[in-house]
Amino acid sequence: MEHVSIDDIDPRSTDYHTDRRELAVPLGTEHLAITRYVLDPGERFSGSVHTHMDQEEVFVVLAGEATFEIERDRAADADSENTAGDEHELVVGEFEAVRFAPGEFQSGRNDSDDRVVAIALGAPRDSEDVRVTRIPVLEDRNVTCPDCDHDHLRIGDDDEAELVCPACGAPVELE
Repeated sequence: MEHVSIDDIDPRSTDYHTDRRELAVPLGTEHLAITRYVLDPGERFSGSVHTHMDQEEVFVVLAGEATFEIERDRAADADSENTAGDEHELVVGEFEAVRFAPGEFQSGRNDSDDRVVAIALGAPRDSEDVRVTRIPVLEDRNVTCPDCDHDHLRIGDDDEAELVCPACGAPVELE
């Protein structure tokens, strides 16, 4: 058994959120990622509209309401035709949860005037295949492959480019 106080974990901040606390390592989980977020108005869970091809995600909102941009029917499979998805938003209120299956593109944010407190769960714990379709924190940059026009890119491994086209393998660097 492992026990931690969330307040004892140092928050990690980025340009798009100020209080993210990862619980998986202090709790010693092997197969589950657990992250607590506190989002002030205008902050986001992630900087991109993305999917984990090898991980399902669940967000449980404990306070406030989070707005998730969802791109339905976007083909994340590299072998499929380019199919831009139907975009819509889903508001997840206090004591509600939403699940995103592997391959479902999403991005959550706090559009309200109140603080959002949420727990994000991911299984399996480590995701190695993350794909992005837009980057709202970079002026809503579209990430289409310049070589083959594939409609999303994979985040590259340590020894690869920043982004890689899953269809043709072309490396893509953001400017």
